[in-house]
Amino acid sequence: MIFFSCGKDSLSDTQTKLVDVTPSVSQTSESDNTDATSTDDNSSSSDDETTTEDSSSSDNSESQTFDRKALLTNWANNIIIPLYDNFNINLNLLSDEVTKFNETPNLDNLKLVREKWLNAYKSWQHVEMFNLGKAEETYFQSKMNVYPSDKERIERNLTSETYSLDNPNNNDAQGFPALDYMLYGTDESDEKIIEKYSLENKKYNTYLSSLVNKMVSNTSVVVNDWNQNKETYINSTENTSTSSINKITNDFIYYYEKLFRANKIGIPAGVFSGSKLPDRVEGYYSKIYSKDLALEAMSAIENFFVGKKYNSEDKGESLESYLNFLNSEKNGSSLSKSITDQFKVAKETIDKLNNDFASQVNEDNNKMLVAYDEIQKGVVFMKTDMLQSLSISVDYVDADGD
Repeated sequence: MIFFSCGKDSLSDTQTKLVDVTPSVSQTSESDNTDATSTDDNSSSSDDETTTEDSSSSDNSESQTFDRKALLTNWANNIIIPLYDNFNINLNLLSDEVTKFNETPNLDNLKLVREKWLNAYKSWQHVEMFNLGKAEETYFQSKMNVYPSDKERIERNLTSETYSLDNPNNNDAQGFPALDYMLYGTDESDEKIIEKYSLENKKYNTYLSSLVNKMVSNTSVVVNDWNQNKETYINSTENTSTSSINKITNDFIYYYEKLFRANKIGIPAGVFSGSKLPDRVEGYYSKIYSKDLALEAMSAIENFFVGKKYNSEDKGESLESYLNFLNSEKNGSSLSKSITDQFKVAKETIDKLNNDFASQVNEDNNKMLVAYDEIQKGVVFMKTDMLQSLSISVDYVDADGD
C-alpha cells in the first residue's frame, strides 16, 4: 500500500474550521448500480460517487459532482511519477559524473559534477512536496535536504570511516546540502578542493560516492513505490484524513508553508528567531544558487496547483479546477485566481533578491522580509480559504509562532 500514517503531527487547535457542506465529488468507475433510479424519496449512488446539494460557494441549484479520480489520475500519471522519473534520471547522471571526478580529480570534472548537482537539485524542488507512501515512511526529505549541513560531522565521518548514513543523526551530513559542502566548501579555492580529492587515502572521494549512492538508493525506493502502487493511490477517492486528495493537499500546503516559506526565506531572515541567520540558506557553500533553487520551487508550486503536466503546457484536473468547479470565492473574487495571482507576486519579490540569500540577509534583510510576507499571503489563501472550500482538515501542527 502507498499510504502510511502522516509524519506530520495530528490536528492542532489551529486547524481550519470546516464548512457545513462537503464539496460534491464524483469518480470514474464501473458500478453494479448503474440501472438504479432515484426519486425525491429514494436515491442511490455507487461507492465511488457522492453527490450533494450545492454549497453557498456555488450559484447553481442542481446537485453537482467533481471527478476526484480524474484529479488523482492527473496528479499520479502526468505530474508526480514523471517528475520523480526525471529526478531519478538527473540523480543518476550526477552519480556518473561523481565517478568520473573521483577517478580523475581536475577542474573540468569538478565543473561537470557541480553542473549535474545543480540540475538534480533543481529537479528535487519539484518532488520534495510529495511526502507520502515510502517517502514519508523512510523520511526521504530529511535524508535529502536538511540544511545547513553539519560540516563538522561530515569531516568526522570521512575521517573515521565508521559512519552510517541510515543513522538519523547523519541527516544533516548527507543529501544535497552535504554535496554542496563537499563540492564547494571543503576549502577556499577550487584548486585546494581538487587537492582534497587527490589525497592518497581517498577519504573525500569515498564519502562523496557514499553520499550520492545513498541518494540514488533512497530515491529508487520511492520511485518504485509510486510505480507499484499508483492504482491504490488513484482509487483512494473518498474524503477522509488518510485519502489521497486530503493527504497530498495537506502535504502541498505543508511544503509551501514550512519547507518553502519558512526554510528558504523565513528562518535565514530571522522571522522566527528575532535575529538574522544567514548560514541557514539553501545552497550556502555554493553561494550563488539560493535564488535559483527558490524560484525553481516556486515554479513547482505553481505547476502543481494548476495541474500542469510534466514537460508540457497542457493542464489536467487540479486544485485550481476543483476550486473553480465549486465557484469558490474570496472577497467576491475567484479564490483560485487570488491564489495564482499571489504566487506571481511572491515570485516577483523573490526574483528581486540577491542570487546568494546569505548576502541578501547580511546586506538588506528587509527585502527578504518583504518576500516572506508575500509568500505568507499564499498560506492564508490555501490553508484557510482553500481547505475550507474543499472541506479538508489540516493534519499538521502549526508550531512556528506565525
